[in-house]
Amino acid sequence: MSLILLLALAAQVPPPAAPVPPRQPGATIVAEPAALFIAACDANGDARTTRAELTASVARSFVDAGPNPAGSAGYIGYSDWAQKWLGDRNALPSPYQVDADTDNRITLAELQAQFGVLFDRFDLDKDGVVTRAELVTIRSAAVPQDGDGGKRRGRR
Repeated sequence: MSLILLLALAAQVPPPAAPVPPRQPGATIVAEPAALFIAACDANGDARTTRAELTASVARSFVDAGPNPAGSAGYIGYSDWAQKWLGDRNALPSPYQVDADTDNRITLAELQAQFGVLFDRFDLDKDGVVTRAELVTIRSAAVPQDGDGGKRRGRR
């Protein structure tokens, strides 16, 4: 009887859990949504984006912001544009950055001016052309993988 009881108890022990595979290391090469847009503006396929290519692409894409007959779009229209062209409604540049005159409307001129500023920032060698190498950001250290971005709040 006790042998049967021992066998029944032994049968209830769950097998050991499989080891947790190691997490994939964080990305050390990243690109901002605006950088991806600028790269996509390369009209002639030479892997280099000129200011003229950027200006033309911004103008072509602005219709997706749903501008009114006066040529401006609201923040919701800009969010629709950002969703399609930057990949997310909340991607930078934000409508607050683009709306230079703070009238709660985005014009093509304001959008082109903001992307002109971004173009200048990415054009590291100041040759008037942005290459893929200038559009990526290389992080010097991997992002902490502890789940809270390395920030500890309160006591543990």
